[in-house]
Amino acid sequence: MKMFLKALGLASALALGAHGALAETTLKLAHAAPDSDLQQTLALFFKKEVEARTNGEVKVNIFPQGQLGNDGQMIDGARSGIVDIVMSGLNNFTGLVPQAGAFELPFMFPNRETAYKVLDGAPGQSILKDLEGFGLKGLGYPENGYRNITNNRGPIKEPSDLAGLQMRVNNSKALNDMFALLGANPQQIPVAELYSALETGVVDAQDHPIGVVLSFKFYEVQKYLSLSQHAYATLALAMNLDKFNSLTAEEQQIILDVSAEAVAMQRQLSVAKEEEMLAALEAEGMEINQDVDSAAFQAAVKPVWDAFIATNGDTLVNEIMEASK
Repeated sequence: MKMFLKALGLASALALGAHGALAETTLKLAHAAPDSDLQQTLALFFKKEVEARTNGEVKVNIFPQGQLGNDGQMIDGARSGIVDIVMSGLNNFTGLVPQAGAFELPFMFPNRETAYKVLDGAPGQSILKDLEGFGLKGLGYPENGYRNITNNRGPIKEPSDLAGLQMRVNNSKALNDMFALLGANPQQIPVAELYSALETGVVDAQDHPIGVVLSFKFYEVQKYLSLSQHAYATLALAMNLDKFNSLTAEEQQIILDVSAEAVAMQRQLSVAKEEEMLAALEAEGMEINQDVDSAAFQAAVKPVWDAFIATNGDTLVNEIMEASK
């Protein structure tokens, strides 16, 4: 009888252990940036806080530097459930929600505070809500920063300085239109392939926020950085909607709370570290040009706004402008 009870107790313990293992949830969080980027800083904060606040019931495994595919593949993975959480440039979601391209129109946001106000307000939240129609739960907008131009020919001071440059661009139609309008030859190349493309001369210019130029080591293959700040680039943090809905109400709230805190933390670091990052780029040999005729650029790119509105309407653009006041 004792042996029977002992065996029964062991079986019960195993059953409870199996039940506990089944109850535990593991989330895969993917992004394209290197470990040294602030995207990874956000991911590590998210992992630490979610695991602590759920007492380990929800674990987070991080896959940086495109380990789970390029941006498009990671977003598709998040929609299908292969990836649980994806962090990627908002431009990579415009294939699902074209109106989101309004946030990336050149010179849309005069400063970060305005961008935060709009993204965290009704216009930005409406785009996150639209993502639910594509199987994604929008969690917030981390910062990528203002886009600036690097190249190997010389400083970019006025629009005509872009003429003839072989310019790598992302898949933002607005930015493609902008660089084509200003006389460059835009080419879409995934960020994971960009270093090689610059090194081999496939392209000789590109635009990215300062942090990306540093973390991807573009300073090794680019000489000039011009602080054009021609577009504010936001990231989007999104989760598979079914996975989010499968969590308990308490776990869902933890995910939402930690996401908001992680976004705020990462934005703050992005601003605080900008001068430090510029100094690091200078130390690596980049020549930094702050003499950019912003007024001339803004006047020159007005047709880009007109083209976007002709295709997508002016509703979101007007909402952004109103929320910016």
